[in-house]
Amino acid sequence: MGPGVENHKKSADGRILALDLGKKRIGLALSDPLGITAQGLPTLERKNLREDLSALARIAEENEVTLILMGHPLHMSGAEGRQAGYAREFGEKLARRTGLDVKLWDERLTTVEAQRVLRESGVSIEKRARAVDRLSAVILLSSFLDSLE
Repeated sequence: MGPGVENHKKSADGRILALDLGKKRIGLALSDPLGITAQGLPTLERKNLREDLSALARIAEENEVTLILMGHPLHMSGAEGRQAGYAREFGEKLARRTGLDVKLWDERLTTVEAQRVLRESGVSIEKRARAVDRLSAVILLSSFLDSLE
């Protein structure tokens, strides 16, 4: 969405904030300053577009974020459906609101992987539902960080 995303290497370029955008919640993960590890943040309960964008801008500013990574929910075929279009529009609005680069990253397998990890961990179904958004964001960010090597 913005120039300079490809220049984001593993160095002191600042933190990356990853978002797993859902209808009711936004899963969040943050990289360490060196761009090596991904840590989950408390999931953001959605209110309305304006408040969601403000909350994300505040989180980005407080954590010295220089890049926002958003899950791009493509169909398994790679085609962009309605959800992917919505994510793209949300990302454009977030980029305008924060002044930061927003990069869409293929998330086709992140939710599936998050559900598998939680299922195998023995976490209860109730706790699993609350944790899946955050873990999806962590997996999304981890896959991006791995790709920078």
